Amino acid sequence: MHILIINFNLENLARPDYEAVCDEVSGAFAAIPGLVSKKWLANEETNTYGGVYLFNDRQAMLDYRESELFKSLGENPAFVNISITDFELLAGPSSVTGVS
Repeated sequence: MHILIINFNLENLARPDYEAVCDEVSGAFAAIPGLVSKKWLANEETNTYGGVYLFNDRQAMLDYRESELFKSLGENPAFVNISITDFELLAGPSSVTGVS
């Protein structure tokens, strides 16, 4: 499995409006091939938002990073200071703590 973590700050977009957009687009994320789950993140105190994506494998993550949906995130003027980090999931200890 492979994990992708994306964080950003909101600019000129209030949290309720951001959450409304998230609700609208959640179905598009659910349809990403190879995506096991996406956890939506919010820390209003630090103005940090984003997601933790769990993919079946690295190739599924790479395919998502080439998609129009992914590219639209970077083109959104309300998302600034974007950071993107991917990780291989350590299967052994993760299976003990709840991820197989």
